[in-house]
Amino acid sequence: MRQIVFDTETTGLEHSAGHRIIEIGCIEIVNRRLTGRKFHKYLNPEREIDAGALAVHGIELAKLQSAPKFADIVDELIEFISGAELIIHNAPFDVGFLDAEFARLPGESRCVSGICRVLDTLALARSLHPGQRNSLDALCKRYSVDNTKRELHGALLDAGILVDVYLAMTGGQSALALDSGARAEAARVLDAPGVILWIWDPSVDGLRPALAHGYSERVLAHLPVVGREADNATAAAFRRGQTCSTRGDAHTNGALVVPLLTGGGCAGVLAVELPHGREQEPSIHAAATIIAAMLAQLAGAPAASEPGLDEAEALGEMEAPVRQTAGRR
Repeated sequence: MRQIVFDTETTGLEHSAGHRIIEIGCIEIVNRRLTGRKFHKYLNPEREIDAGALAVHGIELAKLQSAPKFADIVDELIEFISGAELIIHNAPFDVGFLDAEFARLPGESRCVSGICRVLDTLALARSLHPGQRNSLDALCKRYSVDNTKRELHGALLDAGILVDVYLAMTGGQSALALDSGARAEAARVLDAPGVILWIWDPSVDGLRPALAHGYSERVLAHLPVVGREADNATAAAFRRGQTCSTRGDAHTNGALVVPLLTGGGCAGVLAVELPHGREQEPSIHAAATIIAAMLAQLAGAPAASEPGLDEAEALGEMEAPVRQTAGRR
């Protein structure tokens, strides 16, 4: 699955008051792995920057005088995000500004919803951590994500931080700690042609392929999310919390699927492709169970606790002065 972690900086808080986007930062993820592809532009807003916004991001108008205008980069932006899922912290803010920029352009009407899907990590965080602070800085603290370079906001900087927060929040950060050598070693121990680590992602209510060995990037990019109730061994092992297998035959490999059981429930599954008959061998079952238990320890590492909200925040008021000036995070 292709996702784009997306962020903007703006001249002020409200696009309805004529404020504009001055920076766009995007980072691509495919199947929960960074691809190295980024989209980053500073933009000439053709208007003044509010003092409150300037205090948050520090981007001065003089720096933007020679920057392109939104109309100059819109085609490149659309090409980069088209068909992906945008991951945004407080999505209504950024989507509202982006739709407002689209509306200023001549020609056919365009909007974000017609170009890609959107996942709001602020809404996701609130569902996972009700009654707690869920600003980006608060999530960094909760998930031990380094944000020490965030003295000022920046679209690309914040998108990079949000990558780590999103992967941690949806169970993928621990999986990313396994390098290619570790994956290859697991496949060697199991004598497996292919191994896929599926991690539960509450944002899509399904299992995503987090890491793999023995499969091409093209194959992985087209693997769909596996829903909890899907009729296959991957979903069954996750749903039941029990090892499941599918038998191979003379022409096809079998598979062994082992749940990653943590104190908080099942975090995902380890799916192992095996030559016909080996999916039933006790030694393979034992080795796969040990590897899955090690992965479950990583996936189930507890996050640092954090004080709850005060009464005003619990009633949904703004989380920090930042939200009252530049926008949102």
